[in-house]
Amino acid sequence: MKHRKPTLDRRKVVAEILKQRGDALVMPGLGAPTWDCAAAGDHPLTFFSWGGMGGCAMMGLGLALAQPRRRVLVITGDGELLMGLGSLATIGVQQPRNLAVIVIDNEHYGETGMQPTHTRYGVDLPAMARAAGFRSAGTVYTSSQLKTWIPRFYRQPGPMFCSIKVTTEDAPLVLPARDGTAIKNRFREALLGAAEAHK
Repeated sequence: MKHRKPTLDRRKVVAEILKQRGDALVMPGLGAPTWDCAAAGDHPLTFFSWGGMGGCAMMGLGLALAQPRRRVLVITGDGELLMGLGSLATIGVQQPRNLAVIVIDNEHYGETGMQPTHTRYGVDLPAMARAAGFRSAGTVYTSSQLKTWIPRFYRQPGPMFCSIKVTTEDAPLVLPARDGTAIKNRFREALLGAAEAHK
């Protein structure tokens, strides 16, 4: 299988996706997806992740099931999702209509030295998602494809899955708050209101 070279810039991709977020709940994966979401602008309905590699999609699933009237976007990396592939099966069984899983796929492990991930060698994450029972899944290589997909992230019945191929070009580090308790409390208050959040 011939490899198609990624050309999209991850920061621009994530910024474009989040421009239309409204009141969507966003769960970024650890490392670069968290920096990308922070660079797009701090938001109290973004639950920044500082660890738990492999767990982002499952946390997004829990949020989607707990808040079925809110759209939930998981924005994670290929390495992080590869560590938690079982999450695709669980999401496929649960069928949350409000969940979109978006993989910012640079085909490398950015946090451990840029070793190639399996997607670099042809592992097809959207095909795995389809086989697990996702309603829709696909791969984005171009800006025009991205423009078509973005409205789907917010409106199309889920679960849906999209792998967006991006370059390995370095982006400046933009770090959100690191205090897990503060992140959790801020998110709960923004989601539930001050009175409910502090019960």
